[in-house]
Formats: sequence, structure tokens, C-alpha cells
Amino acid sequence: MNEPLRPFTLGEILDRTMQLYRRNFLLFAGSAAPPSAVMMAMLLAILAVVGYFARAGVGGVKAHGLAVGIVLIAVVVITVPVEIGAAVISQAALVRASISAHLGQKLRIREAIKSAWPRFWRYFGLLVLQGIFVGLIPGAIAGAALGVVFALAAAARGGGLATGAAVGFSVFVIAAAAGVAVVLLMLTYSLAMPVCVAEQTPAWAAMKRSLKLTKGTRGRIFLMFVLIWALSMVVLMAAYIPMIVAMAVVSAMGHGAQYTTAVLVISETINVLVNFTVQVLVTPVYTTALVLFYFDQRIRTEGYDIEWMMEQAGLAGAAVSTPGAGAPGIAADGGAGNAG
Repeated sequence: MNEPLRPFTLGEILDRTMQLYRRNFLLFAGSAAPPSAVMMAMLLAILAVVGYFARAGVGGVKAHGLAVGIVLIAVVVITVPVEIGAAVISQAALVRASISAHLGQKLRIREAIKSAWPRFWRYFGLLVLQGIFVGLIPGAIAGAALGVVFALAAAARGGGLATGAAVGFSVFVIAAAAGVAVVLLMLTYSLAMPVCVAEQTPAWAAMKRSLKLTKGTRGRIFLMFVLIWALSMVVLMAAYIPMIVAMAVVSAMGHGAQYTTAVLVISETINVLVNFTVQVLVTPVYTTALVLFYFDQRIRTEGYDIEWMMEQAGLAGAAVSTPGAGAPGIAADGGAGNAG
């Protein structure tokens, strides 16, 4: 990169994120596209099936209900595993692309995606672990707590209004606690994928490294998520409002079951295309910001900026004491230069 690595403030991380996004838009969009493309293909296939049988009117779908159901099930069964695989590859490829862009290395879309294949199961395992720790465990605990609350309420028959109020308050507290736990765990393990890709560490080791690296900066990461979420909502509304107005006008121009079905299919098709566009545009922003947080924390806690300068000066063996010394690991995984 042209400028030396150094610690960034949150504002500088966001600014750097947008700089990298603009300079590497095609690389980022291409790396983010696979899961959205699979989902779009599935939804368009479903709409095509419904539209085909609906040509004879709404009754056409009912008359061929079995055929419609079989086709839709086949579409879902085929595309769901492909969607999961595409999501795994896309996340790893996006992280690789962000790392290479931040370090001033050149990378093509094909190379970013190709670099994720050799460690597909590692990245898949990492996402499964994140799902278990961030979603499944808090959900299971909250579900058990709610079960106890409802069991106690059932045992206290005739409690009347007081019992109902206590149950409602308990449900609110449990739901709020579960929500807070999910957010905290998400922030805690938010750097696991950058660690796993950059340092070539196993999934469990990447989770533990993320736990360490996010200490002291989880509030900044949370604020980053909120700001980018707000940006995504603005983009989404900017895309949806014209579509809603146009579809309302078109709907008012005609009548009848066939016309209504056609309008519905067209509107859902446009909806799918809008969602695809928004996902491709916004997802790289989150990923790039998290990669910058990863480097920022390594600089702050491990002196990675000095390590990187020594690497650039040709003193590669002089700074390998930190876990997963960054530059050699990054280059070895296909991210340096044009290595595919």
C-alpha cells in the first residue's frame, strides 16, 4: 500500500472502507455476487413456475397444485445447498479481496473466489460455529427460560391479572437479554473470518483469536454496523420507493385475475432484482470495514505495523512472534500479486 499501516479512528476506518470500495468496486461486487445470484435464480425460477401455471388465471395454479409443489420443492432442494456453499465461498473471497486491496495487492475476482476453495470446509465450519455461539446457544437458553416461566404460570392457576403481568414482564426481560447476548456475541466473533482467512488458522482458533482481538473495540464495531445498516436502509428505500409507485400505477390500469397475477409476478421479479443489487452493493462494505478493524487491532495490540514494514524491507524472518504472522500467511493463501 502507498501509505504506512497505522491505527485508525472509527471515522478513518469508514473513510478507508469507502476509498477501497470505490477503487475495487468490480472486485468486491463480483466476490459478493454468488450467494445473491443463487438466491435470485431460485426466486426467479419459482416465479416462472407460478407464472406459467397462472396463465389460465388463479385457478390454473390450483388445478396444477401437485405439479407446482413438486417443482418448487425440487428448486428449493437443489438451490439451498448451492446457496450455502456460495455464501461460504463469497464471504472468504470478500475477506481475501479486502485484505489484498488494503495492502495494495492486485487481485481479480476469479482469483479471490478460487483462493477460498482449498479451505472451503474450514470456512464452512467457522460459519457453523458462529451460528452456534451467536444464535443457537442464546436461543436455546432463552427458550429454556421461557419454558420455565410458562410452566410456573401454568402451575399457578387462578393467578389472574398479576400472573399475566408477571409472565409478560418475564418474557420481555428474557427476550431483551437474549437480544443483548446475541449482539455481544456477534461483536465478539465478528473478526473470526478475517483471522481465519488472513492467518490460515482453524475455525476454533479463529474464534478464540477474534475473542482476543475484539476486546476494547466492540463498541466501535457496533457503531460501524449501525452506520452501515442505516446506509443500507437508505439504499433500499431509494430502490423500493420508485418501484412501489410504478407498480401502484400499473395495478390501477387493469383488472381481472390474470392481470393481477401478472402484476404480482412482475413486481416480485423487480423485488428480487432490487434485493440482489442492494446485497451486492452493501455486503462488501461490512466485510471491508471488519478487515480494517482486524488490521487496526493487530496494530494496536501486536505491533503489526512494525512487522509489516520489516516484511516490506526484506526482513521477513525478524518478526514472526505474533500468532499467524500476517504477511506471509496472506501471501501463501493466494492473496498476493496475481497468484490464483
